[in-house]
Amino acid sequence: MTAQPKLRADNIDEVLKAMTLEEKAQLLVGGGNDAFVGSGAMLGHQKKLVAGAAGTTVAIPRLGIPATVVADGPAGVHIDPKRDGDPNSYYATGFPIGTCLASTWNTELVEAVGRAIGNETLEYGIDVILGPGMNLHRNPLCGRNFEYYSEDPIVTGLIGAAVIKGIQSQGVGVSAKHFAVNSQESSRTKVDERLSQRALRELYLKGFEMAVRQSAPWTLMSSYNIINGVYAQGNKDLLTTILRDEWGFRGIVMTDWIGKRDQLPTEQEVEAGNDLMMPGYPAQAEDIVAAVKAGRLDLKYVDQNVRNMLEYIVKTPRFRGYQFSNKPDLKAHAQVTRQSSTEGMVLLKNTGVLPIRNLKTVALFGVNSYDFLSGGLGSGCVNVPYVVDMVQGLKNIGVSTTPLLTEIYQNYVRYAKAKLKADKNPMMWFLDQGQPKFDEIEISERCVAHEVKEADAAIITIGRQAGEGMDRKIDGEFNLTRQEQDMIFRVSDQFHAAGKPVIVIINSGSVMETCSWRDRVDAILCAWQPGEEGGNSVADVLTGKANPSGKLTMTWPIAATDHPSTKNFPQDYDMYSYKEMLGWGSPIEGEHFTNHNEDIYVGYRYFDTFQREVAYPFGFGLSYTTFAFSQPKVKTDGEGITVSVTVKNTGTVSGKEVAQVYVSAPKGTIQKPVHELKAFAKTRELKPGESQTLTMHIQKRDLASFDEAHSQWLAEAGEYLFRIGSSSRDLPLQVSAKLTQYAERVHNAMAPRQPLNLLKQ
Repeated sequence: MTAQPKLRADNIDEVLKAMTLEEKAQLLVGGGNDAFVGSGAMLGHQKKLVAGAAGTTVAIPRLGIPATVVADGPAGVHIDPKRDGDPNSYYATGFPIGTCLASTWNTELVEAVGRAIGNETLEYGIDVILGPGMNLHRNPLCGRNFEYYSEDPIVTGLIGAAVIKGIQSQGVGVSAKHFAVNSQESSRTKVDERLSQRALRELYLKGFEMAVRQSAPWTLMSSYNIINGVYAQGNKDLLTTILRDEWGFRGIVMTDWIGKRDQLPTEQEVEAGNDLMMPGYPAQAEDIVAAVKAGRLDLKYVDQNVRNMLEYIVKTPRFRGYQFSNKPDLKAHAQVTRQSSTEGMVLLKNTGVLPIRNLKTVALFGVNSYDFLSGGLGSGCVNVPYVVDMVQGLKNIGVSTTPLLTEIYQNYVRYAKAKLKADKNPMMWFLDQGQPKFDEIEISERCVAHEVKEADAAIITIGRQAGEGMDRKIDGEFNLTRQEQDMIFRVSDQFHAAGKPVIVIINSGSVMETCSWRDRVDAILCAWQPGEEGGNSVADVLTGKANPSGKLTMTWPIAATDHPSTKNFPQDYDMYSYKEMLGWGSPIEGEHFTNHNEDIYVGYRYFDTFQREVAYPFGFGLSYTTFAFSQPKVKTDGEGITVSVTVKNTGTVSGKEVAQVYVSAPKGTIQKPVHELKAFAKTRELKPGESQTLTMHIQKRDLASFDEAHSQWLAEAGEYLFRIGSSSRDLPLQVSAKLTQYAERVHNAMAPRQPLNLLKQ
């Protein structure tokens, strides 16, 4: 009898040959799930190997193939903090959410955060973390924008690649997600995202392409949605032709968490290049076996996917027999999150009241001052050991809060938490994954009058929460609620009458409306959802211990409807995902299909090209000091362009600045936005009077647009203008270079099946 081979890194072909068809099918289907099923989608949760992890692959002991473990979270490891019969705790660090991390514009810092996330992944016995989230901010109402980085693909690609490098440096893998065009949560499991090949290539795939080419992620996660008529997880053009043949991806593709699809044969997923079906159902493995035996599925596709799986498995800590500790250094990582989140905070307004000086007592308004939101809802949340609220953060810098107001809010938060437990709707499963936002309470004129006498200043925290499975509403979520508006107006009127400042902290993962109220306050700091050290991080910025250097990675519009995509975004926001589960609704735009008629004009590409007013432009962010840009230079060399600029701190305190390079193309055969971000770099901390020369490299290929008529990337010959500054609307320097034509033919893939009414200049 021939001895069975045991899997090694160098005998994958031998093991593959020894596997039965049933074993091969098993390896392509995950090990199951214990979680609530909603909207046809699932929150990953199982108790095998690591309690609370999202899922496992299947072990085949006779061939030495171990199970591997995958766990959620882009903002940190998502596992159960407590286990049955175990007195120990398994909390993980809550790191800054994606929008906060990206707003640092600091790839070195982001990579360091990735290393810390990767270390916790490793030490908690997990092989792959399900992140980063790399979808584009097509519209500010998307419920999952907080997990993603930007409306711009270059920011998305560079920040995503840095996170991936950091995580994978620890010997664990990532699953960059959701591939691709997961631009809304409403009807996310069935909506057909209809868009041009150009928008798909230039915007929605570009960040993933950069990450694949620069950081070689172990895995990608195929998205739930349909793209131009074909489900992403069964789309061979996407998962094989583009991802593997064009980009050279060598890892595995796993599905997002869903079972069998009625309209998508399992064999189509296998042939498309979707290697792993998660969380995994026995019927899927049975489908694969039956399809091969019936001749509907060529065994070569099964074997290719199995080979991909085995090549993944031999890289994992489980296969290597790593003895994980279950004791990562949470104290050290708390410092990482505190430092990184301060650098991602964006100062939107400051009339000179910040940094604060000689404040002893503050009147602290807003429910989220006392229940600070460290992260978002759903699979992207982290079960953290604590969250520092604004009361504690201020106390830690020697600022007290007025006692009566603090008592009112703290008692309300306790009441609201208890009431939520009593009233909890079982369909609202996502509220168990993260901190829900509680309604704001009424603050009377008389209450404010009492506080004015007790405090040196007022701080108001405006919170916003969002998450998996549902998009945001305009009223009360993008816009202020009546209670919030009344609170801001009453507080600002009375505190200003007494000559005392009013500061607003925005505790939100996403964009919100500001124009109706920003003139009433003295300073606005967008703190995002900055992780478990939130209150301390905000205090560091308020006091000037950390000089704010964050810049917006998405445009803040005056109104949500200013985005052209809002016309095609789902307008009935009442939980489409759960309606779908119950069989409600009818085929309408936004639910069964979404037309990307705005085409390439997403975010600043639209607002700057069509000269629309905005609240805050892409790339904007204030500092406690000032900077000057000088000596712009551009050099061309073969396939690349090098841009350099000198940045000088012309102010009175130390700080960091971001140089952003926008390129305007010569007029040619392809219509282009007025300019597009193509590179950025951040200075080190510069002392007053100190300068640094930043050098940035741009591949000529990255200047190309997608020419649909010829299925090619094309940068036409001519004079290109390189504009340099601190936001898309503050570009004081420019330098030009004449470039020869660049053209690269690719496959004609993923064309839309219906005509689109595309926006034109």
